[in-house]
Amino acid sequence: MGFNKRFTGAAVIAAALTVTAAGLSSPASAEPAATTEYTVVAADNVSAADAAAAIGKAGGKIVASNETVGMYTVTAPQKGFVEKAAASSKLVGATHRTAIGKAPRKRLADLAEKEAVATAAKAAKKPATAGMDPLDDKLWGLTTVKSDKARTVNAGDKRVTVGILDTGVDASNPDIAPNFNWALSKNFAKDMVDIDGPCEVASCLDPVGTDDDGHGTHVAGTIGGAANGIGVSGVAPNVSLVELKGGQDSGFFFLEPVVNALTHAADNGIDVVNMSFYVDPWLYNCTANPADSPVAQAEQRTIIRGMFRALTYAHFKGVTLVGALGNNHEDLGKPRTDTSSPDYPAGTAYDRPIDNGSCWDLPNEGPFVISVSALGPSLKKSDFSNYGLERISVSAPGGWFRDGFGTDTYRTNGNEILSSYPLKVLQKEGSVDADGNVVPTAEGLVYKECTAAGKCGYYTYLQGTSMAAPHASGVAALIVSQHGAKRGKDFGLEPWKVEYLLYSTAAKRACPEPRLQTYTNEGRSPEFNALCEGGKEFNGFYGFGIVDAYAAVTADPWWGR
Repeated sequence: MGFNKRFTGAAVIAAALTVTAAGLSSPASAEPAATTEYTVVAADNVSAADAAAAIGKAGGKIVASNETVGMYTVTAPQKGFVEKAAASSKLVGATHRTAIGKAPRKRLADLAEKEAVATAAKAAKKPATAGMDPLDDKLWGLTTVKSDKARTVNAGDKRVTVGILDTGVDASNPDIAPNFNWALSKNFAKDMVDIDGPCEVASCLDPVGTDDDGHGTHVAGTIGGAANGIGVSGVAPNVSLVELKGGQDSGFFFLEPVVNALTHAADNGIDVVNMSFYVDPWLYNCTANPADSPVAQAEQRTIIRGMFRALTYAHFKGVTLVGALGNNHEDLGKPRTDTSSPDYPAGTAYDRPIDNGSCWDLPNEGPFVISVSALGPSLKKSDFSNYGLERISVSAPGGWFRDGFGTDTYRTNGNEILSSYPLKVLQKEGSVDADGNVVPTAEGLVYKECTAAGKCGYYTYLQGTSMAAPHASGVAALIVSQHGAKRGKDFGLEPWKVEYLLYSTAAKRACPEPRLQTYTNEGRSPEFNALCEGGKEFNGFYGFGIVDAYAAVTADPWWGR
């Protein structure tokens, strides 16, 4: 499931505009067909009226739209509609979709939170600093990126918002609650009973501030967990966290919720968006893979165009985009055969040879995305992490359970990344009992910390490039906090400046010697062997280097002189 094509400037837009749908057709059914829902993307420079007419001609009915990127929610017959949509010169195509509903009404923060934000705004001229939290001694990632030093200079600005485009965020966690932005947070992913289980609420749209998977809450804690004397703190412990629920409770991420989340972030001035996932159901979306059916090809072209548009729109509206490089232990410039797609519906995957020139791992390989590889405590590339000169941007701690071969730390939980996690998910997994106590078998994996008032937070270890990207997002948020400026009513920093500082201040690290990194000692097959190419300034394992929060907040950018 969804958890170097390097494009810049006009080249990105040009690339986005050259992905075209081939003409496909199929005979119309002689009998009335049952209907289903689709996501339809209009062709370039097609008006909403012309797109609507083309959708109607293909047999579809528009039930919702995102005209910013030319995307429509459509009901149409289960058979034949994808082919008809792809054959239309007015449409890129259609893909089967997950339902989406209206987001719940915005919840206002309580008085105390609003007062805290107001106080922070008044004191904005003097950067806020922060200390450390009780469990921070277990956060080797925090010290690796030098957040402990950076926060003595700048711990983040409440005006800086980081969107967690993920499975939700548990705002009840005492490390999340102080920094959670209720006003901007939204749920874009309606529950799908076939993969998410029974809906918890009548609308099937989970309330903002909840997370039935846990992934998003873990990401949020690493980025901006508050330094408040309990649990853990994040890389940027004073910034504001915005839930952008684009992932299903089951961990799948589909096109429409993701695109809607990105355009919401763009239209609401969110500074940084973290994307630790890939867009299901295809690990790689290809324009015309011979292994795919015409319908599958049309659906993938729709996903490519929709994502390219949304990412480009967000970038030019001021959003810094950060993505996880992926956990398929492959050089993204030399992809292996994809054996996992499509991953939805279950049991439909088949072998697909991947042509690097016409296939994209999205959003990671989309325009303007800062792609992050994962490292273990030894600073070796994690065995699972993708890599390669073609797409990598920077590296960051993502955890590696098998790190430390030959030492006492080999295969220990401490090699992974500790962060916040929802109580209900831990209880469902059996790590915490009905009374909220960590069970003996989970001790050392799961931690419980409570405030003096009896409010408890829970924390667990995970590993993945999903854990690496939040470290980079946290540093990006600190860059905006330190080097941003007020523009009208808004405060922020252009994404290209954030990217420049993130890269130029990263700690340079050369390839290992020998350059062919093997993982046979750790029990991995030769498939995991990885060749590091490039020099110390930029290479396939570390990109421009390991993100460095302290160097970033103490930098003297040339444009500010």
